[in-house]
Amino acid sequence: MSPQAFFASCPRGLEALLAEELRGLGARNPESLPGGVAFEGDLRICCRANLESRLATRVLLKVGRSPYRSERDVHEGALAIRWSDWFSEKQSIRVDVKAIRSPLTSLEFATLTIKDAVCDRFRSDRGQRPDVDTRSPDIRIQAFLDKDTASFYLDTSGEALNRRGYRRDAGEAPLKENLAAGIVRLAGWNPGDPFLDPMCGSGTLAIEAAMMALAIPPGHARGFGFERLATFDRRIWEETRKEALARRQPPRRLPIFARDRYGDELKKARVNLEAAGLGDCVELKQADILDTGAPADAGVMVANPPYGARLGEDSALAEFYPKLGHTLKKYYSGWRCYFFSGDTRLPKLIRLSASKRTPLFNGPLECRLYEYRMVAGSNRKGAPRAA
Repeated sequence: MSPQAFFASCPRGLEALLAEELRGLGARNPESLPGGVAFEGDLRICCRANLESRLATRVLLKVGRSPYRSERDVHEGALAIRWSDWFSEKQSIRVDVKAIRSPLTSLEFATLTIKDAVCDRFRSDRGQRPDVDTRSPDIRIQAFLDKDTASFYLDTSGEALNRRGYRRDAGEAPLKENLAAGIVRLAGWNPGDPFLDPMCGSGTLAIEAAMMALAIPPGHARGFGFERLATFDRRIWEETRKEALARRQPPRRLPIFARDRYGDELKKARVNLEAAGLGDCVELKQADILDTGAPADAGVMVANPPYGARLGEDSALAEFYPKLGHTLKKYYSGWRCYFFSGDTRLPKLIRLSASKRTPLFNGPLECRLYEYRMVAGSNRKGAPRAA
């Protein structure tokens, strides 16, 4: 059987990392594109990508592609697909449409057009049409429109893959799990080295790091959309899942440290760690980063500090950042420190020289991952660095 075409979406800025990850899972010809990675593979690769990818948001299976200039052309393109080969008229559907440079004036009307085409094809082939359920559909159909081509996909993930199943209590501004995993990867942290999140909130960064260290498949505690497709092969899925779980290591104490100034936040982190089966793997401690030393002589710090779009007042944050920079110089010599922030004032107010600035998007919000390599002596802008 010839390989099928897929597209795995991800937070913008993680495309290259996702392509590398998918290649490691066995995907063929992964190609980084804005917002995700196109690749080829079979049902087993589809299962592995959903179960084991830490960075993907959804894995979409391409089922059709056609040129278009009008809504009628889009309808005809969707009508040409034998949808009943993939699912039953007894299953509910939802249609979503995304577009870049599309000449169509209304994506809402395009969505309705595709839904009508799917239902018309079912009436023609089966004499019945599927129901529409926008909240909890059995089958999710996604179309992508560029300036002249309509591509049609079936969502093999179901719920977004960042929903691992362990989050019981989210903080005020939770970081999505796959974005957190990408940040940990970008930091170059190696399991076994000390890892610290000093402003952990609900604990997402620490949990994702612990799951990496123990080789826990991120999707092991949830179901997927491909299980509801007519092409689903339970034997292949069970083999794939068994192989992934066999690589999982038993829980143990890890050199991963999660701290927060607020006890209520630590309670949320503890609830989430317990739900993930990692309650004894991460050290939780109530502490203020501004007056607490490092937990080891060297390691990797990764943090998502508060910023204007998240919480806090501008004046309070303008006072916090310089103190944060002073704390890093005082306590964290020998550490690599990473801060993910959408606040463009951070690199100036922290008064340290960032060795790297990686653009990332938190949803629609453009952010940066700032890297600070703390060395002996001063890392202040303009000051000589010690060897």
